[in-house]
Order: sequence, then C-alpha cells, then structure tokens
Amino acid sequence: MKYVPIDSIETGQYLGKTIFSGNGAVLLAEGVQLTVYMITTLRRIGVTMLYIQDPLTEDIELPEVVSDETKRIVMKKMQDTLSTTRSGKDFDSRSLSISIDTLLNEIMKNSDVLIQLTDIRTKDNDMYLHALNVCTISTLIGINMGLNQLQLKELATGALLHDIGKMDAITDDKSPDERLHHTWRGFELLKHKREYSLLIAHVAFQHHETPDGLGQPRRLLVDQIHLYARIVSVANTYDNLLRSDELKTGMLPHVAIEHMMALAGTKLDREVLIQFLRTVSIYSTGTSVRLSSRETGVVVGQHRGLPGRPIVRIVKQEGGSDLEVKEVDLAQHTTLFIEHVLG
Repeated sequence: MKYVPIDSIETGQYLGKTIFSGNGAVLLAEGVQLTVYMITTLRRIGVTMLYIQDPLTEDIELPEVVSDETKRIVMKKMQDTLSTTRSGKDFDSRSLSISIDTLLNEIMKNSDVLIQLTDIRTKDNDMYLHALNVCTISTLIGINMGLNQLQLKELATGALLHDIGKMDAITDDKSPDERLHHTWRGFELLKHKREYSLLIAHVAFQHHETPDGLGQPRRLLVDQIHLYARIVSVANTYDNLLRSDELKTGMLPHVAIEHMMALAGTKLDREVLIQFLRTVSIYSTGTSVRLSSRETGVVVGQHRGLPGRPIVRIVKQEGGSDLEVKEVDLAQHTTLFIEHVLG
C-alpha cells in the first residue's frame, strides 16, 4: 500500500487502511473501493492523507505497536471519559484503567517496532487519536528510559488524560491563556481521583512547562518538572506538529523531527528527546520518496537502530511493458540519501 495525499486519489482505488470515527466505530473499512462521494466526504471531514492499495506494494505490511481493535476500544473509552467530564460528572476510572492495561501490554510486547502514526485523522477522531498517540509514544519513551511497570502505568494514564482539562471539543492550544487554563483544570480534575497517584495529575498540570523556564502555567525550571510531564511534552509536541486543520497543514515526520531537535534543551528535554528518536520512524512505510540518485520509490521497511535509513522499493519501466523492481537498503548503501518526500 501507499500513503498519498487525498488530492491525488482517483475514484476506483481501494482504501488500504481502515478509518475510525471518534467513538472508535469503523467509518470506512480497509479494502473498500473509493467513489467520488466518498473522496468528497473524506475531504469535508478533514482527511488530508490516505493509505491506498497498490499492486506494486501490496505485500507491504505496516507493523503496528497497537492493534486496530485496541485503538478502537481506547478511543471509545476516551470519548466516554471526556463526555462524562464535560457534563460535570465523575468518569469511570476503573473501566478506563482496564483499557489502559490492554494498551500498555500491547505497547510493551511490540516495543521494538518503530512507531508510525498512520491512522487517518478526521475532525471527529482527531482529539481521541491525539490522546492515543501521545500515550503510545510516551510509553515507548518510558520503556527506553527504564521505567518499571508501575511507573509505565502512571505515565500511560497521565499521557492519555493529559488534555482532560479541555472542556470544549475544539480548543486553541496555541493560546497561552488556554494552556494556562486547561492544565489547571486537568490537574484539579485528576488530583481528586483517589485511585490515581498525584503524579498522574501533574502530567496534565506540567506538560506545557519547558526546560528554559518559560512554559505554562508556572514557568518551572527543568529540575522542577516531573519526568512524566517532560516525556509527555515531547510526545505531545510531535503529534501536534503532524496534525492538520483548516488553518495549517501538518508537518511530515522528518520535518517535525528536525524542528524538535532545534528545540532540544530549551522547549524540550534533551535526554527525553534522544530516547524519543529511538522510538519513531522518520520515513513511514508506504511513503513515496526520491533518492539522491534521482530514482523514486516507496519506503517498504525500517531499521530499529537507523530510523533515517529505511528500505526503499524502486520500480522502473524498462522498454515495452516490462517492470524492473529493486529494493535499496539505505543502511547498506551509505552514499544514498532520501532527497525529497513526494506528496
């Protein structure tokens, strides 16, 4: 399958990856043949990129840290949690905890898989996917940093609920005032949950604090910011950079990572950022790229220790209708580089 902008989709092509609604239900199933109406509707609900099936890359599998079924369960539980909170009621932390245990077990089992945020975002599911992505990335960083089982559960819970203080479905997170208010609100909501460690509440409270002491809401210095919050800050920043809305187009992963590296030591914790770089795929499987050799191809494989040196499949048309297919492992061909991501 290939990961392509929705503007390049043609009717009759087949969807390569299921799209979920905000409550975890299947919006459009993998393998469905796309019609004009479907493509138009997907644009209207905010979809910018899609996976499509492609005969030349049909054998490509997307290794997932978290299964679709677990994602569906967690997204539904997050929708229930936020809806309950907005109505002024107390959410069911026990039921949420069971979902987090399932999520945590899968992440730990697949912790050697480089994370690729491949789920298709819509206006409806964006908030819940964001919480899930931040939780997954944070947990992987925590594993790399040697946190124990109890600490990972606290981190995962705090990461999943880091934005619980956002009472409205759409919130301007860029606003310093909103950062101030939603972090306080989240802290107040979570600190009263007797079954939660106060550290979980501090993730919601501190995830917009920065090592340079200029963050929100209390302008804490780096040694005053709990490790969980520093981890979630990195994960939150990455996923936010990848998100698209009516006002901006999300960054490609490799661009977002370069941007984050420039923030090391000031807006993002340097050691956490180093561990983050060990968890993420810089060029997602299915992405079309152009190499420094001027050849174009599709990323078909990853290397755990070398996320910037994937395996690229190149397909050439050789006289007549013959196709020449070859795979170039950039970990072996050290003089070749990805020059451009094609969109």
